[in-house]
Amino acid sequence: MTRDESTAVQDGLAGVDEIECVTPDLNGVPRGKVMTVEGFRAGRRLQMARGVLLQCIMGGYPATRFYGSDDGDLALSADIAQVHRLPWSENGLALAICDADELDGKPCPLSTRAQLKRVLARYAERGLAPVVATELEFYVFAPNPDPQQAFVPPIGLDSRREQGFSAFSVSSHNGLRPFFAEVRACMAALGLPGDTFMHEMGVSQFEINLWHGDALQLADQTFLFKHLLKEVGLKHGLNVVCMAKPLAHAAGSSMHIHQSVVEVESGRNIFNDEEGQPTAAFRHFIGGQQACLAEFTALFAPNVNSYQRLFHPYASPNNACWSHDNRAAGLRIPASAGEARRVENRLPGADANPYLVIAASLAAGLHGLEHQLEPSEALQGDIEVPEHLALPTSLQDALQRLRHSQTARELFGPEFIEGFIATKTLELTSFLDEITPWERRVLGSQI
Repeated sequence: MTRDESTAVQDGLAGVDEIECVTPDLNGVPRGKVMTVEGFRAGRRLQMARGVLLQCIMGGYPATRFYGSDDGDLALSADIAQVHRLPWSENGLALAICDADELDGKPCPLSTRAQLKRVLARYAERGLAPVVATELEFYVFAPNPDPQQAFVPPIGLDSRREQGFSAFSVSSHNGLRPFFAEVRACMAALGLPGDTFMHEMGVSQFEINLWHGDALQLADQTFLFKHLLKEVGLKHGLNVVCMAKPLAHAAGSSMHIHQSVVEVESGRNIFNDEEGQPTAAFRHFIGGQQACLAEFTALFAPNVNSYQRLFHPYASPNNACWSHDNRAAGLRIPASAGEARRVENRLPGADANPYLVIAASLAAGLHGLEHQLEPSEALQGDIEVPEHLALPTSLQDALQRLRHSQTARELFGPEFIEGFIATKTLELTSFLDEITPWERRVLGSQI
């Protein structure tokens, strides 16, 4: 840390008593420890069990062989650019996003933040830097104390619950203006540059577009934003949900990734030539995405519920087709000027880990650049998905594709892939151990 950085951090922590030192686990959940501000300022070493990075969403762990039989410690090293006073906290609380490093100082291969940094380093070796933006969709519900009951929207100013007629509406009848006012104020305090908010297609569903920029910074911002939504929602008596498909017969929630690549020295978008036309690099990037999407589907759609969203293909396309400005394609090229030419990956759900989906999508594109892969022909209109561009339709199938992917092991390392599969298999087993209301309601009465 430079003297100026140290001074800025010290000034920013005035009045802070404690700091949440967190790192994303496999699911993108903040995990870590709370440290006194005195210990943080003194640079006191903070350690955490290595297995926490593979913690299941239910709270359990896979076998110790996937993270070290001795379950030793990692060091949590704060990224000084990501130390933030939490504006929704009234108790002098701050948060630091940390890298999870081995005790010898090397990045831990089980860390999704480290995986993204590793992908970006490979771009940097070629004199390139990805530019990324995320679009995150989410639902705002009333509290749900009984998980056996469906989510419902909060009661609005008109004393009614929203019925699903408000897509793209800017009215305040849903009574959420105070919540969104604090969300915007907190975003400003945290330096999160939101571009647009909008009401999406679902009942009480919304979307935020974060402004494009450095890929690691965008992953940090998306991670922070999801944390912010939950915390501010709780303050307002609301339940903010980033499940991929929280409501039946309603739109799912995505986390679309917009991607371009620039030359570091010139700042030129390598997808666009001097005449404003698409380049060979643009084709190769798409070719890499197409080559990897089926094998990487579990990274983009990591939960059983993810496939409830992908089962309904419109606007949640479970294919590796590409198209110009067509939302039925998994890879959409938005209408834009040539210098803003980019590839939108529409596969990831809002439930995914932002570090991992950005790392996986950019790694796939780099794979195409390195091997000069050519994409299929662009498809327009009503897309009939060719068999070779269809993607897995269940978590079981997706994990099998990932298990047998040599490309995934080369790009992310066998330890990470095996640990990911072990954790997700444990989660899948937990789901399959339960009997759903549909099975009791339909099969129980007829069979």
